[in-house]
Amino acid sequence: MKYTVEHISEGEDEVILRCRSKTAEVEELLQFLETRSRKLIGSRAGVQTVLEPSRILYLESVEGKTFAYTEQEVLQVEYSLTQLEQLLCTINFFRCSKSMILNIDKVKELRSLASNRIDATMSSGEHIIISRTYAAAFRKRLRGER
Repeated sequence: MKYTVEHISEGEDEVILRCRSKTAEVEELLQFLETRSRKLIGSRAGVQTVLEPSRILYLESVEGKTFAYTEQEVLQVEYSLTQLEQLLCTINFFRCSKSMILNIDKVKELRSLASNRIDATMSSGEHIIISRTYAAAFRKRLRGER
């Protein structure tokens, strides 16, 4: 796919996509652009906060509630993990276990473990275990395959 970047001195930023047909690659790009502008609402102690997906290290479901973990805070979000997976899949979020989705962009190191699991060290230093059920798909995703 060919692309051109044009710098402007004023006016609103704009993306124009020209294509002969809506291929899988074009569809993926459109989903990425739509998802980048999305924000989530998280709450803690009754206070709601606008949450940029790029700040999220990982999302976890605990006892029927879903939490977003950033480097500074933990916020409860209203979506289920399945809904979040659909909302965020185009911006490098990956379902790594039954109860967790991680932000691939926040992974600092990876280490293979026994039983085909992966230990992902996040930018915060936390360790997330990618279960063997999801490990092969994670490796494919890192290679750029979907």
